[in-house]
Amino acid sequence: MKLVVATLVAVSIGACATTPPANTDDICSIFEQRPKWYKQAKKSAERWQSPIVMPMAIMYQESSFRRKAKPPMQYFLGFIPTGRASNAYGYSQALKGTWAEYQKDVGSRFRELDNFANAYDFIQWYMHRTYLRNGVSKLDGYAQYLNYHEGQGGFARGTHNSKQWLLNVAQKVDQRAKRYSKQMTRCRADLDRKRSWF
Repeated sequence: MKLVVATLVAVSIGACATTPPANTDDICSIFEQRPKWYKQAKKSAERWQSPIVMPMAIMYQESSFRRKAKPPMQYFLGFIPTGRASNAYGYSQALKGTWAEYQKDVGSRFRELDNFANAYDFIQWYMHRTYLRNGVSKLDGYAQYLNYHEGQGGFARGTHNSKQWLLNVAQKVDQRAKRYSKQMTRCRADLDRKRSWF
């Protein structure tokens, strides 16, 4: 009986870790359901001197907080699989090459793409590089997302200007970041109190 209970608990914990939070439209709900995420996000945001909400808005757009997210499979003639558009993977949808740069820059080859803390810190790192290279404020969700999607070089060349669909998505990311920021004002103090117990 004890073995059955232990197995059920392990399965429950595993499912919780791999499934997205129940209400991803409310950052307070996300962090209340995943208090460890808040602790990890706050530590990273303090490290990179950046708002806590911006990577969360980008992560929502990129993966909907799905741990093992991948770009959709592409098909020839509608049924012959031809591969995925890119090797992006995980919460942050980081490309393997950019992830390797991040690992080298932060000094760890053992970070995993499907780990929330690592994925969140990767986005913070990328935002910091965007700020340094293209002078984009870390409060500017619109331009930060365009850099994230197109790369800093692509953004500098203006590759996003011919992609109206992308400009619309970047606007949604910016709006979500602002909404998350407003929501955080009602729960940050409570989250910090709970964090002190972990």
